Amino acid sequence: MARSSVDFVVVAYRDDEVWQVQPLSQRCADDLETLLTALRPWPSDTGAIGMVSVDEDFFVIARVLGQHTRLLLSDVTAASEWELASGIIDELDLPEPDDDEYPQPAGDLGIVADLGVSAMDLGVLCDDEDLYPDEVLADVARRLGFGSQFQAAVDAVSV
Repeated sequence: MARSSVDFVVVAYRDDEVWQVQPLSQRCADDLETLLTALRPWPSDTGAIGMVSVDEDFFVIARVLGQHTRLLLSDVTAASEWELASGIIDELDLPEPDDDEYPQPAGDLGIVADLGVSAMDLGVLCDDEDLYPDEVLADVARRLGFGSQFQAAVDAVSV
């Protein structure tokens, strides 16, 4: 994946019940293992949440708590072009999408349900063709309670 195609990578985690959000290197989106390795060290009782937007095309939410990992890919068709998306499809043990496959999410729509965004709400966001990946992630961040920190982290890497 060309790093210039990565819109942003951020990590969000709760430390003493307060959300912290940090930008991560675009290099973290090279592949799934690199992303998960980057998320594991962050301290959190609820798991570190990685949010990746790629090429204004798709997004990934990864939640890591120790060795336990939960994943959401917003569009399975991205797996044919992007190593990160393909790695998620492999990790979820799903078949590679066909050329005529419709865009649809794969993975755990309930990835942040315990924190305030239900699987149904996240599914609706994924299905909204009028929203760009960064807009969906910003909405999720707002609903989880770290919208302003998320926007500051995204702005820091978008300059």
